[in-house]
Amino acid sequence: MSLAANLALVTSRIAQAARASGRKPEQVRLVAVSKMHGPEAVRAALAAGQILFGENYVQEAQDKIAAVGPGPSWHFIGHLQSNKAKVAAELFDVIQSVDRIKLAKALDRRAGELGRRLGVLLQVNVGGEAQKSGCAPDDAQALAQEVASLKHLELSGLMTMPPFFGDPERARPVFAELRRLAEKLGRDLPQGAMRHLSMGMSGDYEAAIAEGATLVRVGTAIFGERDYS
Repeated sequence: MSLAANLALVTSRIAQAARASGRKPEQVRLVAVSKMHGPEAVRAALAAGQILFGENYVQEAQDKIAAVGPGPSWHFIGHLQSNKAKVAAELFDVIQSVDRIKLAKALDRRAGELGRRLGVLLQVNVGGEAQKSGCAPDDAQALAQEVASLKHLELSGLMTMPPFFGDPERARPVFAELRRLAEKLGRDLPQGAMRHLSMGMSGDYEAAIAEGATLVRVGTAIFGERDYS
C-alpha cells in the first residue's frame, strides 16, 4: 500500500474507534511519527492531508523541519535533555515529553526569549518501567502545578508510553490510569490544562482511544518499518 493509503486506513480506524467509544472522530488527532523517515515521506503525508508530525530526536528533526519547510505542525515526543531545550523550543509547537521541572524551566526561558508560548504535555511513566522516561504518577501533581505557573508554557495534558504488550487490550489499564490521573490533576489546574491525553501507537491506538486518547502517535502503520542501519 502507498503512504497515502496507509494514512487513509489509519484515519478511518481512528474514526471508527472514536465512534465506538461514543466520541466524535474530530476529538482524536493523529500525530504521524516521522522519525527515521526523510523529508520526502513527510511531504507525501502532508500532500495526503496530514498536518501533525512527531519527532524523537532534536538533531534529526532540525534538518528535516528545515528541509520540509512551512506547513506541518511539529510535536517533540522523545526524551529531551535540558541542554537541547533551547533548540527544541525553537523547532516545535508542542513538547509532549516534559518530565521534570528543570526541563520545563529551560523551555520556558527560551520560549520567553523567542516571544512565544510553547505547548507542553507532561510525560508520566504509568507503567513504572526503569528504562522509560516520565515522572512517576505520584510526582505528577507537583510537577503540573509548577509547569502551569510558568509564563511562557501552555500546559495542555499528559502523555504516556505503556509497556510493550502483544495484546493491545493489556495496555488499556495503563491508558485508563492516565485518564484518571488527568481528571484528578485537572481539578486544581487552570481550565484546559488537562484537555489532551497523548497515548497509543501503531499497535494499540484503538485501545487508547477507547480509554480517552485525544492524540495518538502512529508511525510504522503510516510510514512503514524504520531503517536503523
